[in-house]
Amino acid sequence: MHTTTAQLFTEARTPGGWLDTPVSDDTLRALYDLLKWGPTAANSTPARFVFVRSLEGKAKLLNCVSPGNAPRVQAAPVTAIVGMDLAFFEHLPTLYPQTDARSWYAGKDAAIQDTAFRNSSLQGGYLILAARALGLDCGPMSGFDAAKVDAAFFAGTAVKSNFICTLGHADPAQARPRNPRLPFETACELA
Repeated sequence: MHTTTAQLFTEARTPGGWLDTPVSDDTLRALYDLLKWGPTAANSTPARFVFVRSLEGKAKLLNCVSPGNAPRVQAAPVTAIVGMDLAFFEHLPTLYPQTDARSWYAGKDAAIQDTAFRNSSLQGGYLILAARALGLDCGPMSGFDAAKVDAAFFAGTAVKSNFICTLGHADPAQARPRNPRLPFETACELA
């Protein structure tokens, strides 16, 4: 696999529409097998992923998304729900065995929330880059009712939704012009 900065960043964009090309189980496994290597605090890896692609799964998810996002979710071959496991610290004895990292979080709700949100967001970013590296296009979005998504997909677990991201192959006929980005002078500071 060889990727370029154009494939990952400068030429990649949020799709305006999707081709009717399925995304295989093998591709989704390869996607996870790439993104799992991205760094997180104390190797906490709190993200949990649900790859929604069945008619039943899409119907459940469509009840949770904003009206503006419903057509995108309906048309996409896959929508990834990026969740955050609020019990992530229970895995730290395995994931970070060099010290008792579990004790940094157990019973500390603010630290759990901050770490789970921040690091599952990082992992969601890794999902986007890994998907692009595998030739998929991505449409991240936050226009959904988190409580509904949690009830529909994470009921009875310690996982809460962070954001969703459509995945597949963009329809070039529905490409939209690229929107501008802030220049370095506006977004950055040298200190």
